[in-house]
Amino acid sequence: MSKPRKLSLHRQLLIWLLAPQLLLWLAAAFVSYSVALRYADEVIDRSLVQSSRALARQVKPLGEGLYIDFPRAAREILEEDPSDRLYYMVSTPPGEFILGEKDIPPTPRELAREVGKPYFYDGVLRGRVVRVAALYLRIGTEERPQTMLVQVAKSTALRTQLQRDILIDTALPLALLLVLTSVLVWAGISRGLSPLRHLRRLVEKHSPRELSALEVENAPAEVRALARAINSLLEEVHGQVAAQRRFIADAAHQLRTPLAGLKSQSELVRGELNQTEPDRAALLQRLAQIETSVARAIRLVNQLLALARAEPDAALPLAPLDLVRLAREVTMEAVPRALARQIDLGLDDAPAKLLISGHDGLLRELLGNLIDNAIQYCPAGSEIGVRVVDEGAHAVLAVYDNGPGIAEAERGRVFERFYRGAMEGQGKGCGLGLAIVQEIARRHHAQVLLQDKPPHGLRVVVRFRLT
Repeated sequence: MSKPRKLSLHRQLLIWLLAPQLLLWLAAAFVSYSVALRYADEVIDRSLVQSSRALARQVKPLGEGLYIDFPRAAREILEEDPSDRLYYMVSTPPGEFILGEKDIPPTPRELAREVGKPYFYDGVLRGRVVRVAALYLRIGTEERPQTMLVQVAKSTALRTQLQRDILIDTALPLALLLVLTSVLVWAGISRGLSPLRHLRRLVEKHSPRELSALEVENAPAEVRALARAINSLLEEVHGQVAAQRRFIADAAHQLRTPLAGLKSQSELVRGELNQTEPDRAALLQRLAQIETSVARAIRLVNQLLALARAEPDAALPLAPLDLVRLAREVTMEAVPRALARQIDLGLDDAPAKLLISGHDGLLRELLGNLIDNAIQYCPAGSEIGVRVVDEGAHAVLAVYDNGPGIAEAERGRVFERFYRGAMEGQGKGCGLGLAIVQEIARRHHAQVLLQDKPPHGLRVVVRFRLT
């Protein structure tokens, strides 16, 4: 199944900016409509109350009865507009009809009966929904008090039309405002993202062979920060590419020396064999030199492969391993090489077990290179020691010797690839051992230190974090 396409930044910004505006528009429309409707209902209810009080003033007590002063002309005025007709009824509870429409909806039972206070409710009159105002008034004398109920009703058609008009008048301007805001937001986002489009075009125009910096000085601060990050990456890639080119050139130069020697020695051997009586001693010397050249080429190739495995972009699965066991095994494997050079090699007392997180093969390569460097550059009769120490938060792996050591001025460069400095000609190394150690240590977030070992000699310390 194909993965769903992700929204572009332009669309995401539109959604995140317009969605809240739409919600705010709906909320504003609802609030405005509700407020306007409440005031409209208050106006209608107030007109009904005024009508009910005016009607109540037309009914006056007279002796033991009531005098109704309600001319026909006044009734015709109230009933003039059929679509907005005013219905009324006057009665004396509990239901003695006096004046008006007998079928006005009665007051609900739960309605209070407080005199002088208007009450409002909705009902149905002749198939129409009406709004009714009910007003209880005190009439009569103190000896014979009476209560009069005045009810005035009006169709809700006008209120419904008013509600519709309010809704249209409220929503339409807000809708136009929303459309205008959306256009402005879209234009603003397009304008705001133009520096990103410009940066994209700059990156697209860049050739894989061209790693020059991107020029976006007039862009906003955020785009400049992104451009600086890209430029930093390009600079780092350029440095790595340059380093790889130097590495390849140095490796080719280093391989050329043993291979050229191997070719010249093989030609000399062929010349000796073509003689009638070849010199056996000379042949053996040539073969020894051939073996030396082959061994040096093999060592160089192995170190180049080890350096490639230690590169930062190589996969490195880390796992818990016992540093003491690894040091013991690597030291034992190197003893025959040390004995061949008449060098005493041994492992100092160490903890029973010391766990770190690392890659077994690369750490063996690290320790093996430290021991081989010491063997290569220490004279016969020297002593080389390997030590593993638990320092609480760190595990320390150290290789020390009593050889010539490394001068203080050169310790900053001995980790460079193919650098040998004052050691040139002292051993058969090719200047990759400490470079490999440094790369492997970096991959394990470890620290490599070069220290003096009194009275003379060198101590190489590698500090690992404990798991």
